[in-house]
Amino acid sequence: MDFKTAVANEILTAIRAAFGEVDIAAADIAAALEIPPDTAMGDYAFPCFKLSKALRKSPIMISDALAGTIHADFLGKVESVKGYLNFFIDKAMYAEKVLGLALEQGERYGADDSGAGKTVVLDYSSINIAKRFHIGHLSTTMIGNSLYRLHKFFGWRAVGVNHLGDWGTQFGKMIAAYKRWGDHDTVAAGGVDEMVKLYVRFNEEAKQDPALNDEGRAWFKKIEDGDAEALEIFNWFKSVTLKDAERVYDLLGVTFDSYAGESFYNDKMQPVIDELKQKGLLIEDKGAQIVDLQDYGMPPALILRSDGATLYITRDLAAARYRKETYNFDKSLYVVAYQQDLHFRQLFKVLELMGCEWYKDCEHVAFGMVSFEGGALSTRGGHVVYLDDLLHQAIDKARAIIEEKSPDLDNKDEVARQVGIGAVVFFDLYNNRIKDIDFTWERALNFDGETGPYVQYTHARACSVLRRAGEDAAEPDFAALSDPFSQDVVRLIEQFPDILKSAVNRSEPSMVTRFAVDLAQAFNKFYYENKVMVDEPGTRAARLMLTDAVRQTLKQALYLIGVEAPERM
Repeated sequence: MDFKTAVANEILTAIRAAFGEVDIAAADIAAALEIPPDTAMGDYAFPCFKLSKALRKSPIMISDALAGTIHADFLGKVESVKGYLNFFIDKAMYAEKVLGLALEQGERYGADDSGAGKTVVLDYSSINIAKRFHIGHLSTTMIGNSLYRLHKFFGWRAVGVNHLGDWGTQFGKMIAAYKRWGDHDTVAAGGVDEMVKLYVRFNEEAKQDPALNDEGRAWFKKIEDGDAEALEIFNWFKSVTLKDAERVYDLLGVTFDSYAGESFYNDKMQPVIDELKQKGLLIEDKGAQIVDLQDYGMPPALILRSDGATLYITRDLAAARYRKETYNFDKSLYVVAYQQDLHFRQLFKVLELMGCEWYKDCEHVAFGMVSFEGGALSTRGGHVVYLDDLLHQAIDKARAIIEEKSPDLDNKDEVARQVGIGAVVFFDLYNNRIKDIDFTWERALNFDGETGPYVQYTHARACSVLRRAGEDAAEPDFAALSDPFSQDVVRLIEQFPDILKSAVNRSEPSMVTRFAVDLAQAFNKFYYENKVMVDEPGTRAARLMLTDAVRQTLKQALYLIGVEAPERM
């Protein structure tokens, strides 16, 4: 039973009975229903001031008139309080319907087919070739992964794109360094670390011998021109980098459908440049080619440098056009740090000026910066935290905690992996994505705070209760779930579908993360206040049903943010 819709229908029926036909739909009433902050004020509240203009009466008069006419069997009572209609759902029926629906729908609880027939393209992670995967890539990777899973949950066709940073003069320098000082076996064995050493050496040597930079530019020109040797080395560098990155992606449970990076669009930019010229959008400025955006409160979008070189926005314009033509997306999300806000505003404006109506379907999903233990990250300053190091440290620390708290636990290594990785991911996705994050071990791996391990432990606790109970054939007595602690849990489970829909619509995975904490906290209060394995069969069956619904909902919430749910901890 959809209680929100049922309440809305009752309100509409009462309005018509008291005031005649009005131009309002039950869906509008349902959208206006609020969940009071205090359950003493009801399960739902309808602000009658929304009807004042149409009915030409005060909210209090409307509320008083309607309250006495609503008598549905699923309602315990209806109150009129200062222009609000407060609805109290019959608690036993409420628990029965919510828990019954959740367990009946199983892993699909909260899902619908609103995305059926639609495609979303998600651009996330976007690591750089010949550089190690560091903690700064964590947010884009995990926000993108969560949005990928959320969209698929609602029936969307999701296309995950890892827009590799694989273009620029630095790759010519890499090849020059490799040709001078590198060898195949050393780079193959050492991976990205060896490539970084070569690049660092090149820059150091170039300070003494600036002619090396010309050599680097010459090799990059060979890449641009399709030289066989240059491309062979360049593509090998990419495969070595991706092999390194794949280990991190495997740990995180992240996959992609496309690795088309900047170099992929090298032969796709000219048609875009030609179109900009044909539409009179390109203007020459000091030898460079720009799109003037002054009328829109932005600096010019630089499309071509004075030497004819392309830029990020040139490639992003080509990428946007390619993605629309290839996937015919209904939504295109760019999960990129907020420092690139101007870049994406310029990109979307240029698309609009080109007449691409689908520019409205493009969204910059911005996020804040990551620091570690209070220190800002800086590649040049040497303060870099590599993601694979961080994840393995997290697993080791989780393993130590498990040894201390649960030394007899089976499969300790697997659980340590689930908890360690989960702690890092959960911590990253806990706050609103636009906020900056300071990662600290003490908070991330805390089993008592608002953390991944806390939620995972709560899931494991629910699994443990259900294992001990075994099969229970008793008929549930839902009146046993009328206490405030049980009702708090039921109310959260009912809200789960709306939370997920909001998370998708707002591109905000933290809504799911925070929901998981709220549900875990509510269940733990219920668990301490209400003994589950009581002698009375009906009460025990009802409380086990609630426990099973919590287990299932927590597992699903964790999955949608990219965290595993251990059954034993």
